[in-house]
Amino acid sequence: MELTEIAKAIAIGLGALGPSIGIGMIGSKAMEAIGRNPEASGKILVPMLLAIAFAEAVAIYVLVIAFTIG
Repeated sequence: MELTEIAKAIAIGLGALGPSIGIGMIGSKAMEAIGRNPEASGKILVPMLLAIAFAEAVAIYVLVIAFTIG
C-alpha cells in the first residue's frame, strides 16, 4: 500500500515536469514573437493554444497511468 502511493507520487511528479516545462517554453516563445511583431498575435495564438493542449494531454495521460498503479 505504501509503496504504491510513493510510486503514484513519483509518476505524477516526474510526469508533470515535462509538460510544465514545455508549456512555459511555449508561452515564453509566443510572448517573444508577439513582442517582436504585435500584428501577428492572431496568427500566433491558435498554434500556441494547440501546442499547450497537446502538452496538457501528456500530463493527463500520466495522471491516468498513475491512477492505474496499484
